[in-house]
Amino acid sequence: METYWDRKKVLSMIDHAVLKPDDTDSEVREQCILALKYGVASVCVKPCHVPLAYEVLKGSDVRVSTVIGFPHGSTTTFSKIFEAVETIENGALELDMVINIGKLLSKDYAYVKKEIESIVLAAHGKDAEVKVIIETALLTDEQKAVACKISKEAGADFLKTSTGFNGKGATLEDIRIMREVCGPDIKLKASGGIKTFEQAVEFIKAGCVRLGTSSTVAIAEGETGGNFQEV
Repeated sequence: METYWDRKKVLSMIDHAVLKPDDTDSEVREQCILALKYGVASVCVKPCHVPLAYEVLKGSDVRVSTVIGFPHGSTTTFSKIFEAVETIENGALELDMVINIGKLLSKDYAYVKKEIESIVLAAHGKDAEVKVIIETALLTDEQKAVACKISKEAGADFLKTSTGFNGKGATLEDIRIMREVCGPDIKLKASGGIKTFEQAVEFIKAGCVRLGTSSTVAIAEGETGGNFQEV
């Protein structure tokens, strides 16, 4: 069966990332306007820029998303809850939360699960979704599987591969592991290193419904793309 992957469909699955530490207010505004032009799913901004993104995007179909405990996941659970609630009140509808990686590697799974549950409870109480970033670049395949299982049990809406700030980004093998562990009941997001239309399509074919990237213009206007054989 052949499926035509047009750019509009692919772009509608992008969370356009505006997360560099030196992004200014004017740059965030420009990127939000760009996101409106291309019809992406959301613009993912730092917590301090949520009110600005909300101002630019309100009334459109482009959602405001933000990051919690970014990029290392090492802030306290209380801090993450406060950050989650504040950003939702400022207009964010989706939260990309970094797990406490050190606690996971220490095998303090109860801590990791309780923290995710706390963020999910706070977000769902305000009609927002939670994407749990497991930071695949820092984990073995076994640890990735454990992180996925914990996240699913804790009620996460999405599993997300990476922040893009800690080593390599997403791989198709990461997506395979995530889908194998969690089955069809949780949405997947690949993030980090997705720079072309072809890469975007491959991750969608692997099961992702969202893609985190700052290369939206390249994906939208690159020279290649079009028909892909889906088997």
